[in-house]
Amino acid sequence: MTAALWGTLLSFNKTTAMITHESAQAATTPPIGESIADGSLDRRELRRELRRRRRALTPHQRRLASRELCRRLKCLPELQRARRVALYLPNDGEIDPRPLIDWLAARRAHVYLPVLRPLSENRLWFVRYHAGTRMTRNRFGIAEPDTRFGAHRANRLPAWALDTVLLPLVGFDDDGQRIGMGGGFYDRTFAFVRRQRPRPRLIGLAHDCQRVDSLPVASWDVPLDAIASDRRIIQPRR
Repeated sequence: MTAALWGTLLSFNKTTAMITHESAQAATTPPIGESIADGSLDRRELRRELRRRRRALTPHQRRLASRELCRRLKCLPELQRARRVALYLPNDGEIDPRPLIDWLAARRAHVYLPVLRPLSENRLWFVRYHAGTRMTRNRFGIAEPDTRFGAHRANRLPAWALDTVLLPLVGFDDDGQRIGMGGGFYDRTFAFVRRQRPRPRLIGLAHDCQRVDSLPVASWDVPLDAIASDRRIIQPRR
């Protein structure tokens, strides 16, 4: 591991040590001082560290972060107008969008969850979700609607037919760049947005402690319309 990487991780550890259980808001720390754009910090190492940081948040901090995130999201026209919204069930410390479900239902919007698409490499289905939806665990241990339920076309939508998609992030910067878990599921599923209309609005969600100075752009990265955390909304200029 390079000296620059050690310096960055030590900085992370010092910041994380300052987080207390009594914190009135979810943890927010200065962005990483060492940009990974020049290759001095490996994307895998950064992804591992940011995941560790979000898992280090206490349940109280996570609840507060979720509440603040959802409060900000409810002000966005992309959600206020939407009638078909995809979101996710949190895993591995991801910020929690579930408080939006009842709010969306009250607005007569339909909620969809991502499902690993059978017989298709690293792509997603979006399956209708409600209180009675039968759930199962996928190969990553993440809860999702049962594949047999999703196999019926009446229970799912093609990605292009969604109005708004809320997707989890591992890291983001102020320019609207982001990194995910590395599987490429969302990038493959929404690759069409570069060339096709209609298209959904894509909004990435993360804890504010997952914010970094700068992230490089990969050729396969699908651009987001906005990024939302418990502290800010970023709407990059494209």
